[in-house]
Amino acid sequence: MTKNEIADVLDEIGTLLELKGENPFKIRAYQTGARALEAIEEAELTRLIQAEELKTVKGIGDALSQKITELHTTGKLEFYQKLKATVEPGLLEMVEIPGLGPKKIRALRDKLGITSIAALTQACNEGKVAALDGFGEKTQEKILAGIKNREAYGRRHLWWDAWEIATPIVAGLRKLPQVKQAEAAGSLRRGMETVGDLDFLVAGNEVAPVVAWFTQLPAVKEVTASGETKASVRFESGLQADLRIVPEDQFVFALHHFTGSKDHNVQMRSRAQSRGLSLSEWGLVPAEGEGTAKEKAEAARAKKGKVANKITNETELFKALGLYFIPPELREGLGEIEAAEQGELPRLVELKDLHGAFHNHTTASDGRNTLAEMTAAAEALGWEYLGIADHSKSSYQANGLSEERLLKQVAEIRALNASRRFKTHVFAGVECDILPDGRLDYDDAVLAKLDYLVASVHNVFTQDEATMTARIIRAIEHPRTTMLGHLTGRLLLRREGYRVEVGKIIDAAIANHVVIEMNASPWRLDMDWRHWRKAAERGLVCSVNPDAHETAGLQHVRAGINAARKGWLTKENVLNTLDLAAVKKRLAR
Repeated sequence: MTKNEIADVLDEIGTLLELKGENPFKIRAYQTGARALEAIEEAELTRLIQAEELKTVKGIGDALSQKITELHTTGKLEFYQKLKATVEPGLLEMVEIPGLGPKKIRALRDKLGITSIAALTQACNEGKVAALDGFGEKTQEKILAGIKNREAYGRRHLWWDAWEIATPIVAGLRKLPQVKQAEAAGSLRRGMETVGDLDFLVAGNEVAPVVAWFTQLPAVKEVTASGETKASVRFESGLQADLRIVPEDQFVFALHHFTGSKDHNVQMRSRAQSRGLSLSEWGLVPAEGEGTAKEKAEAARAKKGKVANKITNETELFKALGLYFIPPELREGLGEIEAAEQGELPRLVELKDLHGAFHNHTTASDGRNTLAEMTAAAEALGWEYLGIADHSKSSYQANGLSEERLLKQVAEIRALNASRRFKTHVFAGVECDILPDGRLDYDDAVLAKLDYLVASVHNVFTQDEATMTARIIRAIEHPRTTMLGHLTGRLLLRREGYRVEVGKIIDAAIANHVVIEMNASPWRLDMDWRHWRKAAERGLVCSVNPDAHETAGLQHVRAGINAARKGWLTKENVLNTLDLAAVKKRLAR
């Protein structure tokens, strides 16, 4: 296990102990151990374990040292498994409901016998929760709202989670000898923020071996359907997936159809009809004659010179309808067909265009890897630069940096660059809280020491729209603000964003030459892609920032690039497609 995986286990042990009502000092020991572990570099942890010196680290005693060593070497911990078995699974599920911590959950169990979300819902509806000391009507309403959101969100999954499941499946399908082509379609291929289910499409004639391979994948929890040309499964995560197998000459049409979106497909079918053609998942054929689209396609295949046989890829399919190729991310029925007809589609930004990224955290605040580890990870990605922006002092919950700690970090970054230990240059920044009245969290003298500043809202989300908008605009107008972080504060499938007039924020950013980030965290993807096209046309600059809190999080820029592409952004619209020299000039300005 890696140090961060071990820290996750220690944190969960702390939660389980708190649910059981154990000694607070014992609970805190595991939480402290997790933080201490995150502050150690991976290589140093291995060395300490091998030298049996782990207990010399502050916050890690004998007992914790033994458990960490066991997890690091075996990937398992008997103590953890036994402890988990003593706590009702429903209690851990309740921790996911906003506003319900272990103490409140324990009170619900002890006083009302609640051990599941279903029982909690019933108790709230009967007013029993509001009657408990320390709860009240508002808390009860908040719990019910959290349960309702959890149920609604539970039907969808983050793009990143779906992509991690789909990628090895597509690779595995392509290796099968019976498979000619294989792709993932649907909202995953279009790069939507969340995915309802997965659609896998295969070109091939030998169906049975492909269906058998798919339905027997290790992650499959349930096979919900299995037929001659289609199979459906549900994975452990709850994500459902459909596999469709079509003849090779139908593949391009099926791929276009099942990629969607519905609006895009409707407009494409209408365009085909205006040209005397019928477009469907089975083919592109003359529209005359009776019968279904499938029957027409089959009839066309029986004739020489059929349209379908002349089309072997999506570029040719679009060309047959007088269009340039439309990237999957743009297929939302939002003007992409008109632009493709006029040859006005942009050359969208690509992952390979990035030279680095800003807005990343270290163990100095609430990150899980050290400055050196984050820099090494950026170097491994081939990045020329990395921006470090730990939390500011008002973010107490995130171990925000005091002025003294921030200036110390700046000095460490300068020293690291001077040492030439890494090829990647590190920019010294901060994610500075926008205070409720719009002021920034540090005075100008401190901010002047930084290379850049990401201004973000982290608290008082309940301000009305006008107040929140004025608050953010005041921060944008500060001369030290380089970019605005996660515009609405939304957490996908967890929390709606606060109310803000996005148009006015964009106007202010353009007027003050402030960048607005595309926060690439799979949980955020904020500013929403739907705002970017018009904003970029007016000159707004984007920075695709991973908001990484650990080394693996740097790779979340992939999700941000998806969203940027959906917003019609080009390389020229994105700050961190500039090379190091150009970025230095931009930040100096």
